[in-house]
Formats: sequence, structure tokens, C-alpha cells
Amino acid sequence: MNTIASDQPLSGLRSGAWLTPVELGALGAIWGASFLFMRVAANDFGAMPLVEVRLGLGALVLLPFLWRARAQFASRKLWGKLALIGAINSAVPFMLFAWAAQRAPAGVGAISNAMTVLFTALVGFLFFGEKIGAKRAVALFTGFAGVVVLASGKVAGASIGWAVVAGATASFLYGIGINLVRRHLTGLPPAAVAASTLGASTLLTLPFAIANWPDHAIPLKSWLSAGMLGVLCTGVAFVMYYRLIARIGASRASTVTYLIPVFGVAWAWLLLGEALTWTMAISAALILGSVAMSQQPSR
Repeated sequence: MNTIASDQPLSGLRSGAWLTPVELGALGAIWGASFLFMRVAANDFGAMPLVEVRLGLGALVLLPFLWRARAQFASRKLWGKLALIGAINSAVPFMLFAWAAQRAPAGVGAISNAMTVLFTALVGFLFFGEKIGAKRAVALFTGFAGVVVLASGKVAGASIGWAVVAGATASFLYGIGINLVRRHLTGLPPAAVAASTLGASTLLTLPFAIANWPDHAIPLKSWLSAGMLGVLCTGVAFVMYYRLIARIGASRASTVTYLIPVFGVAWAWLLLGEALTWTMAISAALILGSVAMSQQPSR
């Protein structure tokens, strides 16, 4: 999950009351499926080439939004910020999740991704002087406990610890990226910002993707998975997410975070036959419970 958001809804809630839960569910299902697609394609592509395909296709889907707002993106100084934020908020996290997908079930990455909300609060506290409060502090400790439980688990006798570390690191980078966007890109159209950061990340990643491009033929199912990962789970999903933000605000739209692990595990179980282990279930309960706690308003 890669979010760039504003907290102000642009229209009333009643007009989309029936549509909101449907779109939230659809978005949770799409982003949950991204871990399934990475799991299918990562071994055939390798992490860097898969990320290159994902970034490039996602940028192409969002390109019309950038073209429409091109006058606001004429500054070279701005593009330096966009490239840096793109690396932190897209290229490196996508690579880490793809690397993890080569070594652990899809549900592991989906559960790790839920830490993004907590890491966003932690980064704001550590580097930007935001208050965290006792409730969020408890939530952070609970979420980290969930990560430790998840990392201690094994699948088919093999440890998944490093895959969990990679997923948690990706979520931490998302937390940094979201805070940077809030402070340095406020006032720019979010969809255009996403297009520009994805485009910049595509160029940054290209040399590494070329250097690591596989020598063997890539099966059709992996090409289809990579295509769905870029077009649907990156480009189309971002458009859906910004539509939700415009209608209900970022805080309510962020509740999709709770759905991603559920769908991620469900898709992997239904379509790949991956088992849900006790450590995954316990860690998911701890992490999602901590996210829910952190989202409750303070008195």
C-alpha cells in the first residue's frame, strides 16, 4: 500500500454512503491481491525487473493526471524532491516486498504491510515533532510484538524471518514517504504526484532492472501477474483511492488498511493453496488490533 493523501473530503458523505463500503472492499481486495501477484511473478522475474514493470505500468495508467497538471510540475527543484520521495515511497518498498515474495507466503507481506499506519505515526514523532500519545505508544509496541511473532514463524519448516524484516522495512519507508509528501508536496494534485513519483522511480530502477533481467523465458502467467500488479494494483488502485479520499477524507479512506491483510491471506489460500499458520493469525490479530487502537481519536 502506497498512500499520498489529503485529510479534507471534497463532497458530502451521504451521496456516496452506499458506494463507499463497496469501493473500500474492492480496493482492499485489489491491494490484497498485489501480494498474490508478486508471489506468482517474483521468482520468474526477480525482484528488480518485476518492480520495473510494476512502476512503469502504474505510471502509464496515471500519466493523464500528470499531463493535466503539468504546469504545476515544471520546476527542476520539485522533480528532485519527486525522485527522492519516489525512491523512498515506491521503488525501494516495492523491491523489498518483491524480494520477500520470493521467500515467504503472500500473506506474510500483506500482514507486514499493515504496519504502515503505525510507522507513519512513529516517523512523525521521531523526525517531525508530532505528538504520539499514550494510546498510540501502546499501539506501536503491540504492533511490533506482532511483527516479532510473525518473524518467529516457519512455513514448511523454513524460517520467514528475513522476509518479515523486508516487509516491515518497506512499511517503515512508506511511513517516511507519507510524512515527506505531507510536508513537501502539499497543494499538488495527489494523482499527479503519484504519477510523477512512479515515473521517476521507473527511471531510477531501469538500470538495475536491465542488469538483473532474467536470461530464461518468463512464463505467461508471470507476465499476466506483473501486468495486473502494475495496471490494476498500482495504477487503477491509486485512482480508486484518490476518489475515496475526495469523497470521504483520508482518515476514513485509510481504513482500507484493515482489509488488505484479510484479502492478501484469503487470495493466497484460495488461489495458491498457502496455509494460514498460527503465528500468522496471532501476528495479524496483534498488528491489526494495534492499527485499530492507533486510529481511535484521543479524548
